[in-house]
Amino acid sequence: MSLFDQINEDMKAAMKAREKEKLEALRGIKKVLLEAKAAKGASAELDDQEVVKVIQKLAKQGKDSAAIYQEQGRDDLAQQELAQVEVFETFLPEKMSDEVLEATIQTIIESVGASGMKDMGKVMGIASKQLAGQADGKDIADKVKALLNK
Repeated sequence: MSLFDQINEDMKAAMKAREKEKLEALRGIKKVLLEAKAAKGASAELDDQEVVKVIQKLAKQGKDSAAIYQEQGRDDLAQQELAQVEVFETFLPEKMSDEVLEATIQTIIESVGASGMKDMGKVMGIASKQLAGQADGKDIADKVKALLNK
């Protein structure tokens, strides 16, 4: 079953169970996925990788919004955002541990032959593609900088 189909099934289950927050988050995902399908130049079907990218983007936006709400003293809105982020994360692959991320990036650095910060673009290009969905882009960039500055 594709990820898109799984989201539809979870929507039905949330409706039957009357889980309002979960249903709202799932509808948000489906809306964005349908918009991505209908976008000019897009293929008729989204594969699971594209769906994961969309959900990652939604999760990041939700976390950013929650942080802004907390800064402004709106904990009620922050909690709503974080509840939706929890639903989004159920569809995402498990995040890579810090040690595994560092080892993977070190391997990429060695394979590219990077010797300093001037090679960061080369390393980031490969690392971003290879680690897509497994680690956050900011975490990848931070690790690359730290390892290239050694």
